[in-house]
Amino acid sequence: MTTTTINRTYTIRQLTKEFSVTARTLRFYEDEGLIAPERRGQTRIYSVRDRARIILILRGRRVGFSLAEIREILDLYALHDGGVSQLTHSRRKFAERIETLERQKVDIDESLKELRRGIAAIDETLTSRHPRAHAAE
Repeated sequence: MTTTTINRTYTIRQLTKEFSVTARTLRFYEDEGLIAPERRGQTRIYSVRDRARIILILRGRRVGFSLAEIREILDLYALHDGGVSQLTHSRRKFAERIETLERQKVDIDESLKELRRGIAAIDETLTSRHPRAHAAE
């Protein structure tokens, strides 16, 4: 990274536009201690580090991690062990999340089958009771 890139700063407006989130969302992440923008009066100035953390937070949320889980992963970065602890912990959390999502996928597939069977049964009942009314749909 160049010095220019490292020293780059962002406004709340730039980041809300870039990530399609509200200013309230970014302020919430700040209140939760996930990001720490510099303050100049009432203005928040976000660093490259804040921006990178926002990316990670949003990715984590998208795949279903809680903010507490995201915080655990982000906080491990501060250990300065070359990222080994963070990566090891992240890998474990990712594997756990995959297992959870796989179980949910099975549940969703079963629910979809049950709903389709229900629709078929309803269609059959409607057809047998009111063939013309159902045929118009």
